[in-house]
Amino acid sequence: MNFWYRIQKLDRRIIYLVVALGVAVPMLLRWRMAIHPSEDVIRAYRFIDEQPEGSLFLVSIDYDAASMPELQPMLHAILRHLFRKNHKVLMIGHWPLGLPLGQMALEEEARRAGKVYGVDYAFLGYRPGIAAVIVNLGKDFRSVFAEDYRGTPLDSLPVARNVRDYSAFAAIIGLEAGAVGDAWVQYGQARYNVPVILGATAVVAPDLYPYLQAGQVVGIIGGLKGAADYEALVGYVGNASVGMTAQSVVHLLIIGFILLGNVAFFITRRLTS
Repeated sequence: MNFWYRIQKLDRRIIYLVVALGVAVPMLLRWRMAIHPSEDVIRAYRFIDEQPEGSLFLVSIDYDAASMPELQPMLHAILRHLFRKNHKVLMIGHWPLGLPLGQMALEEEARRAGKVYGVDYAFLGYRPGIAAVIVNLGKDFRSVFAEDYRGTPLDSLPVARNVRDYSAFAAIIGLEAGAVGDAWVQYGQARYNVPVILGATAVVAPDLYPYLQAGQVVGIIGGLKGAADYEALVGYVGNASVGMTAQSVVHLLIIGFILLGNVAFFITRRLTS
C-alpha cells in the first residue's frame, strides 16, 4: 500500500504512544528549553527582589490539588526567592483542601533555606468567609488569626508579633485557581492600598489582567509558563521548566501529525482522481 494511504489509516494507538513518549522523555530526562520571562512576571520578581531584607509577606493558598501542576511549582519558586532574600512569610489559605499543599511547600523551602519556624515563617491556616476575612485582616489581623495552626498565640511568634493589619506586610501574594484573586484586589488592595502580586492558572490569569492594567496589581504570574519564567528568574530548573519543555514537545508533535495528515489527504485524493 502507498505510504500516504498508510498514513491516513495510521492506528491511533501509535499516535497516543508517540504523545506519551513526548511527555515522558523530557520529564524523565529533565530537559529544559530556553525560557524568556514575560514582563508581567519580571515585575513581580523585581518587586520582591527590591524590598528591604527581612520584609514580611502574606502568602495566600487559594487552590487545591486540581490546580497543583501549575501553581505548586510557582509557590516553590516564590518561596525560594523570598527565603533567599531573607524575607519572612506568613501563610494563610482560602481553600481548605489546598492548605496541606501550601504547608508542604513552605516547610520544604524553609528547610532548604535553613529557616526557623516562628522566627522566619509561620503557617496560620484557614478561616471561612473570603471577603470578610480579607476586610477584617485589614482592620484587626488578630480578630481573624489570633494564633497559628498549632494554637500558638501570634504574640509568641517573633515573625508575627508586630502584625496588626496590612501595614505590616510588604505585599500580599495570592495563588489563585478561582475568584479569590478578585477579592484580594477589591477588598484588600482597593480598600487598604496594600500591594498585591497574583499567581494564577492559565485559565484564570486573563481575567486578572484588567487589574494589572489599572495598576492595582504589581505583577501577574500566569500558568505553567509563568511558573517556569519565575524559576528562570530565581535561577533553577524546577517542575515548571521541565513541564513547559514536555508541553512544547507535545504541541510540536500534534502540529506535525496534523500537517502529515493533511498532506496525506491531499496526495491520496489526487492519486484517486
